[in-house]
Parts: sequence; C-alpha cells; structure tokens
Amino acid sequence: MAALRAKGGMTALAFEFTILTTARTGEAIGTRWSELDLREKVWTIPASRMKAGREHRVPLSGRAVEILEELAKVSDTVATAYVFPGNKRDRSVGSTAFLMLLRRMGRGDLTAHGFRSTFRDWAAELTNFPSEVAEMPLAHSVSSKVEQAYRRGDLFERRRRLMATWAQFCAQPADTRRGSVTRLRNRGG
Repeated sequence: MAALRAKGGMTALAFEFTILTTARTGEAIGTRWSELDLREKVWTIPASRMKAGREHRVPLSGRAVEILEELAKVSDTVATAYVFPGNKRDRSVGSTAFLMLLRRMGRGDLTAHGFRSTFRDWAAELTNFPSEVAEMPLAHSVSSKVEQAYRRGDLFERRRRLMATWAQFCAQPADTRRGSVTRLRNRGG
C-alpha cells in the first residue's frame, strides 16, 4: 500500500480506493459522483452496477473519503460523471489499468481481486468480526433465502467499524519479518 501511495496518479488513487472499499474493479472504476455522500461517508452503488443486481451501500473509511475529496478538488464534475476519469471523454479509468499498474510496480504476482481475498482472510484470521459482517463488504450473499427474507438490516454500522479497521491495517507499514503478524482488535464488532 505504501508503494501504491508513493506511485501517485489517477490509477493509483482508484486502486487504493478499490482496496479500501473491497469493491470489484468494475464497481470502483465506474464510481460516479452522484453515488457518493461524502458528508455521511457512504457510497451507494445502484443495483444496475452490481453483480448480484442489488443496491449496495459501502461505508467509506477516512482515507477513502480523503481520496475522494482530493479528486473533487481537481475534478471537473460537469465534464465527467466519473470519479476516476480515463483519458477519453466521459469514460472511466480502463478495466486493465490496475493490472498494468501492478506490472509497472514490479508486482505482476498480484491482482486486484486478490486484495478482496486478502481482506476476507484478514477479517477471518485477525479480527473478531462475525463472518456475515466480513462477507457483506464484498457484496456476497450471507445467508440462505429464508434468512434473507427475514433480514431487514445490512449491519451498516458494524461494517463501518470493520472498514475503518481495514483502512488502519492497510496504512500500517508492511512487516517483512517472517511469521510476524500485527493483530488488530475490533471495537464492538
């Protein structure tokens, strides 16, 4: 993450935002200003842009909001609806941009999707957040159809705490010592 932040530029910011929100690449690069509520720190992805075809609310960590505020200062939101505009008018950053960035960084061994998997492993192994809370940021179904019929909430405030803890973890310098793990405790997960 430190190397990504040092890289700078639109693609690096889009990639960092993607990692912090655990969004799929297409969801993240297609983010529109109209989907964001920076005051409430919420990104609402419409059902039409979601793999499962259901609206998805994403709690935004402090760093994710910083990225968006930084881009809002330099963005011409009239010229483009996209938060992460590409080189062509009214287009977002391309779908292969993250892969090419990782290659330029000498990290061809990584993939954007791998960070979603890393998040899930991290949440299971290094936090005490319940499984259903850890699955929801990934926009995965978390229960049977019967349970879904009775589930009214989306555990949003618990997910907000989880995403803040994930952002804190991502901000830590990588520990290169073999076998060393930094444990983070959730706050009321």
